[in-house]
Amino acid sequence: MPVTLETRALGDVYRRLTGLCDVLAVDVLDVTDGRTGVTAVDLTKDQEILDAFVDAEADRIRDRHGAAVPRHVAASRALHDYAWSVALLTSGPWYLERTVPRIRLEDIGLDLATGAYTITPRADLARLAGAPQTGRPGVRTVPHEEALRAELRSAVTDHMAPLLAALAPVARRGSRALWGMVGDDLVSGLWYLGRVLGSEEDGMRAATAVLPDGLSPYPAGADFRYLTDEHGGRHATRTRSGCCMFYAVKSAEACLTCPRTTDAERLRRLA
Repeated sequence: MPVTLETRALGDVYRRLTGLCDVLAVDVLDVTDGRTGVTAVDLTKDQEILDAFVDAEADRIRDRHGAAVPRHVAASRALHDYAWSVALLTSGPWYLERTVPRIRLEDIGLDLATGAYTITPRADLARLAGAPQTGRPGVRTVPHEEALRAELRSAVTDHMAPLLAALAPVARRGSRALWGMVGDDLVSGLWYLGRVLGSEEDGMRAATAVLPDGLSPYPAGADFRYLTDEHGGRHATRTRSGCCMFYAVKSAEACLTCPRTTDAERLRRLA
């Protein structure tokens, strides 16, 4: 794959994104770097590698939390981490630069031991008509903002569909639950990015614009709401539509947006 102006620019956006987001464990490769190791393609085609992917997550859960979890829980946790990372790698350039990259499975490398990822920038982008560098090879134009948001949803959907198909039997979860989790990860990544950039509300508005409601295959929208504490402070929250299964790792500490977490408990943690 040749180095182009577009791949260099996209690599710069990815590096900016990983610099902003401490929890995004991704190394950005140059297109000339040699590829070694496991790619996301392998997860969909090689059962032994898929099993190793799940086993590695079970090992990390045991090391970090002292918990031995069932295999289907480890599969869901591994899928959640992957979906959150890839969704943010797709939505981040849209949020920062109004550019939507289409990330192919072969562009994502995985270090099974550490859970870290690599990404190789590819010139397969969507931008608004009239944006800089439209009309160049690998750049598609769309007429308006909603069309660009549709490109974002489609890019995440097309990337994740084969992964969900491969992992669904191990995770023992149906299509609605899995796509609910991916939609949650798309929303939460934008929410998180808004916070790290100093404007949570901008991130919430962006996430709501991307998923204003359930849009196939995503069963629900962003659905943010506010809780008010005893001092009149307002705190943004939402309730996940697809479980990330953290409650099965630490039953006393379900995640803050889990349906199991009451509003009173959310306020207690947010205080």
